[in-house]
Amino acid sequence: QVQLVESGGGLVQAGGSLRLSCAASGSIFSINAMGWYRQAPGKQRELVADITSGGSTNYADSVKGRFTISRDNAKNTVYLQMNSLKPEDTAVYYCNADLVPVSVATMRSYWGQGTQVTVSS
Repeated sequence: QVQLVESGGGLVQAGGSLRLSCAASGSIFSINAMGWYRQAPGKQRELVADITSGGSTNYADSVKGRFTISRDNAKNTVYLQMNSLKPEDTAVYYCNADLVPVSVATMRSYWGQGTQVTVSS
């Protein structure tokens, strides 16, 4: 069974940094795009950043220049380095991966359980 497991959230002061990790495990044939989304209380889930298997990246305007997404294809892991954090970055951060499980051989989208990021002012 395929799982995405996130780690690295926590409480940090404004201006600080955090690094999120998300590892995909299970019987996986291939992984296409991986990304990070976030959802703040009372708001819709939004894309933060994503990265293709070839390394092309895309960022929300609100995080450009502060966040960096990267991935280690050998480890099926995606990272989000978050610098210069602001209180408005406070949210639950979710990992997403479009991948092909060995069991079904078709592309499916998987989500992690979410990790809380809280930025205090």
